[in-house]
Amino acid sequence: MNIDLYGFGPALLAGTLMTVKLALSALLLGLVLGLLGALAKTSPYKPLQMLGGFYSTLVRGVPELLWVLLIYFGTVSLMNRLGEALNIPGLELNAFAAGVIALGLCFGAYATEVFRGAILAIPKGHREAGLALGLSKGRIFSKLILPQMWRIALPGLGNLFMILMKDTALVSVIGLEEIMRHSQIAVTVTKQPFTFYMVAAVIYLGLTILAMTGMHFMEKRAARGFARPNQ
Repeated sequence: MNIDLYGFGPALLAGTLMTVKLALSALLLGLVLGLLGALAKTSPYKPLQMLGGFYSTLVRGVPELLWVLLIYFGTVSLMNRLGEALNIPGLELNAFAAGVIALGLCFGAYATEVFRGAILAIPKGHREAGLALGLSKGRIFSKLILPQMWRIALPGLGNLFMILMKDTALVSVIGLEEIMRHSQIAVTVTKQPFTFYMVAAVIYLGLTILAMTGMHFMEKRAARGFARPNQ
């Protein structure tokens, strides 16, 4: 069965590549923010706990679309002033950078709670054993805590990445030419909404299946050397 894309096939392919690039960039930023947020919330220091809680509560309490709009349009005047101060005319935050920051910020807020739960699930005796062996706190975290935390958090992070992949469609509202933006342009030109929105749905589904496959292998690799329950 051949689907007539009216010459928009290359544009949709370019949009797919942009979507993948956006999702992976936001994922990297979100993982860093999520890990820092979780460490803050599990810190023995009250100010850090409050800072981590404020970040996760504030970001999760505002819709992702609003974050995209706030970060993109809210930085226009700030970047203009910075450009004037540095004598750089036309300095601005482009749509891709705004999308990465907004989606990474949101992913990080949810990842904070996933990482926090994973850290709390690690028995305290593991840390005590590391101290008894004379390991520094840094080595205890990198050699004992981090590998176990990653294994426990991976399924939850995988679910968040599926959501992130679909949330990339929100960035089309600020003009980034990803899948949805190219689909909307194609619909405007051809007046064939069902065709192009269905193609967009199939592309998102394909990306999700690829991501699920990758997560499956990552989970199996992370679980090596750990005993499975009821076995």
